[in-house]
Amino acid sequence: MPPFVTDIAARLLGLYINLLSFFAPVKANAIAYKYFSQPLYGRLNKNKLPIILREAVPVTLQHEGIGFQAYVWPGNATTVLLAHGWESNAARWKLLISYLRKSGCTIVAVDAPAHGLSDGKEFTIPRYAAYINVAVLKYRPQYLVGHSLGGATALYFQAHYPNPFIKKLVVLGAPSEFYSILKNYSKKLGFSKAVYNRLLAFCTDCYGMDLNDFSGAAFAKKITIPGLIVHDRGDKTVAYKEGKLIGDAYPNSTFITTNGMGHRLHDDGLYTKIYDYLFNDGGETHKG
Repeated sequence: MPPFVTDIAARLLGLYINLLSFFAPVKANAIAYKYFSQPLYGRLNKNKLPIILREAVPVTLQHEGIGFQAYVWPGNATTVLLAHGWESNAARWKLLISYLRKSGCTIVAVDAPAHGLSDGKEFTIPRYAAYINVAVLKYRPQYLVGHSLGGATALYFQAHYPNPFIKKLVVLGAPSEFYSILKNYSKKLGFSKAVYNRLLAFCTDCYGMDLNDFSGAAFAKKITIPGLIVHDRGDKTVAYKEGKLIGDAYPNSTFITTNGMGHRLHDDGLYTKIYDYLFNDGGETHKG
């Protein structure tokens, strides 16, 4: 669907929610949260999987009785775990996987909650982190790579699930502040201040914490293992300043600024740098 059509649809939905809020604020808030937490895209048909996923060994893992999908490309004892972002799925790693395979490592990719072939309708970072924890305990990866909200989840995971397995993080195009995520969503739909405030209060109750503390930068401060943070200066989905907040807060990190790659960050040169960072570099700190 062309971007301008998506933008018009989002504005119409926002207008409907704004009008509904005058007569049925509870229902309006439920709809606003639904579209904030339930992805419209990113699902997969198990009978029509992309070739890269058909080459993997499919594994269904469980968290609290809910199934989520993992894909394993078997290799040696060195293992890399991949976490995709919002409205995406494990197939987004096709190009990076082609580089990682050169090392002979084992590669594991997961589908986020309500994405790909994973069960459920709702996505939250804490739930995604719980899924990642299940995969980490099972496969014991040395490296964790996350893109966009997958990168934000990787930071949340490492800060909340101390483990002896992960030795390096790679965080690509990730948002830092929960408020920024919520404000971007509200701006896209054109919510009124009243609708935004009710949604904010609802999210605060759902997450059970002050959302000022729900911050990738705050999580990064707690992480001691080396990390590679990458953000494109022209990212129109997640502002460059979000990546800088994470990079500046992460004590033992390398920050790479890219230009012209956008939010997706699919680039042969970048993937070569990631490969070198994981397998050929000691992970020393380089700020900049």
